[in-house]
Amino acid sequence: MPQDAPATTTETFDLTPPTDVQLHELVSDLSDEERHVLLEHGTEAPFCGVFLNEKRPGVFTCRLCGLPLFHGGTKFESGTGWPSFTTPYATDHLKYIRDNSYGMVRTEIVCSRCGSHQGHVFPDGPPPTGERYCINSVSLAFTPLGEPLPNKLGRGAPEGEPAT
Repeated sequence: MPQDAPATTTETFDLTPPTDVQLHELVSDLSDEERHVLLEHGTEAPFCGVFLNEKRPGVFTCRLCGLPLFHGGTKFESGTGWPSFTTPYATDHLKYIRDNSYGMVRTEIVCSRCGSHQGHVFPDGPPPTGERYCINSVSLAFTPLGEPLPNKLGRGAPEGEPAT
């Protein structure tokens, strides 16, 4: 497994949702497309996302609240047109919701802390998990290895500490 993809994380992040004031401030910083995807459960067009070809070691975080969602080393090329990952940063950083939209049954994934839409997870991924977390680039931000993780809610370490 790549250096930036530990099997488990020992860091503990505060999963308490942002206050209404914090959420209003975070949302005010979003583009129209980011609002559509993150808040209205939209989907960006395939093969155009900024992180589709991102291969550097680091951590992908929630674009809205900054919670780490995926290690860069768990990203793989799925051919679907969206960034795909095999496993989340930590199991409690994502919530899974049954999605019956568009005449199909899927599993939507949202950020556990702020509830923003990230994408969907499918049971057709590669080992070791067999899962494919198919994520919208606009739902994510990227922190290169060694740079400070976002601390959008002012909660302190491990947020604001270097990505490992």
